[in-house]
Amino acid sequence: MGARYGNTGSGRNSRNGGSGDFNKGKRKRKRIVKPSEEVKKITQQRPPKKEENPEIRLNKYISNGGVCSRREADTIITDGRVEVNGKVVTTLGHKVLKDDEVKVDGKVISPTNKVYILLNKPKDYITTTNDPLQRKTVMDLIEDVDAERAHPVGRLDRNTTGILIFTNDGEMAQGLMHPKGNVTKIYSVELSQPIEQKHFYKLQNGIKLFDGFMKPDKIALVDRDDQRKIGVQIHSGRNRVVRRMFEALGYEVVKLDRVIYAGIDKQGLQKGKWRNLTEKEVTMLKRITRLG
Repeated sequence: MGARYGNTGSGRNSRNGGSGDFNKGKRKRKRIVKPSEEVKKITQQRPPKKEENPEIRLNKYISNGGVCSRREADTIITDGRVEVNGKVVTTLGHKVLKDDEVKVDGKVISPTNKVYILLNKPKDYITTTNDPLQRKTVMDLIEDVDAERAHPVGRLDRNTTGILIFTNDGEMAQGLMHPKGNVTKIYSVELSQPIEQKHFYKLQNGIKLFDGFMKPDKIALVDRDDQRKIGVQIHSGRNRVVRRMFEALGYEVVKLDRVIYAGIDKQGLQKGKWRNLTEKEVTMLKRITRLG
């Protein structure tokens, strides 16, 4: 082996100058890059050029304006209720620019920044955007929110407390309220008297109400030493259904608190206060509504 790579001055090394260095005199082959590859490499490094005023589908524009979901926007369009720059548009798939004037039922709308809010609703507030009787509404509790068309998702009755979501994302709101979404809600219930074991088992198996059969997903005693306190998990969106289940068995619900909605809790949030949903929570809600 030593003779093969030694300073013998013979063989191929001698023809390259006789130095005995195997690599000396060898020219490194330069990699030739084709012009097309260079151009491709440069263009990949450049950021894509942004359109200053890109086109957007009309139904998405309406949904982004907080009016309704995209699906509902399609109906509004085909019904002839939408004007673009003064002309009625009924064509699905029509595209507009952000600078265009879009009207729904004669009112100008515009895409707004999306807002997602969690309120810990207290008692004695009506879940509505306005009340003809001038009673307190949940909108009074988010007066300082800098957002257009932020509406409550679903309803909590006047005496029910707990989680209430607000958003101007019409598509998300529709997805959360749609029956196919199967959005989970967990309530803490307090009765005027301890629940009897036979009634507890009856609720577990489901009971018949005037608007159909109702069976909770889960039901459990919160405190075994106080059988007035019960936890109920449902996915139904029927009106006042938790109260009605207990009332059907002769019980009065003295406290009803929604503690979890679509996997989101209100831990650390005082009654009457609100906070913005975290990015993780918003992502989770969007995933739920897509699956729904």
